Amino acid sequence: MKLLVYGAGVLGSLFAARLHEAGHDVSLLARGERLAALRRHGVQLAEEDSPAVRRVPVPVVEHPAGGYDLIAVFVRTHQVDTVLESLAGLEGDVLFLLNWAAGAEPLGAVIGHERVLLGFPMAGGTMDGDVVRYRAANFMTRRVAMPIGEPDGRTTPRLERIVEAFRTIGISAKTEPKMDAWLKTHAAFEVPLGQAVHTAGGPVALADDPDAVRGMLRLIRQNLTAMPTPPTPRGFAALRTLPECLLVATLRRFLRSPTAVHSGLSDASPATAAELARLAEQIRACTKR
Repeated sequence: MKLLVYGAGVLGSLFAARLHEAGHDVSLLARGERLAALRRHGVQLAEEDSPAVRRVPVPVVEHPAGGYDLIAVFVRTHQVDTVLESLAGLEGDVLFLLNWAAGAEPLGAVIGHERVLLGFPMAGGTMDGDVVRYRAANFMTRRVAMPIGEPDGRTTPRLERIVEAFRTIGISAKTEPKMDAWLKTHAAFEVPLGQAVHTAGGPVALADDPDAVRGMLRLIRQNLTAMPTPPTPRGFAALRTLPECLLVATLRRFLRSPTAVHSGLSDASPATAAELARLAEQIRACTKR
């Protein structure tokens, strides 16, 4: 497949590097200073706090042109509208791998409904200058596959091809028949979590404040209860039913774990705040609250 990775942040850079190393025909779209850094050094990767940095010479482009078999979009929620305008004139299926709770309709209305696929990248990391410090795989993260799905829930040949392509680069991917519900459920959890972490000053600081964790959990429960469909995956239903004291203790352990610390939750940039605000708007719209 001829692939374009749209967005050269942590996840776009990581996925593009892995696709390139696996021999795929992939280009990475970047702009401004990030584009210049990628042209000088390639994608620079390091596992968490490791001093070892490897460089992957992924081809980079400033503007998408021509046709692709697949365009994988890794941008923040509030940036999607601008991205859609540039994708409308391109050929190829488009897989949106990002936080998104507004459904496939607004995406397809701009680029064509038949082109849209939805997914979520089960990876994390931070930018350290021009170096992508990605989260190391562990027992917990290996058990969670990256979901990808058709908006209508079908398992199509193109979906199977895309899932297989990600598996060839060592990413555990799976078809998800309820991808829209999955994304809405994740947003119902992610918005209170992200906002609480941002207010506290980081995941560890939030873990040290049990009252704040308790308040965050109650907002998550409110969101999940107001959802128009049952939580997907079903395991999220436990956040509505298990005792509050147990869940608070579990969430505090998670917030102190390397998985949380190296997931990007510590990013207090204005872009993170803007993304959470847009995602919160989408959650309010789908829960009608």
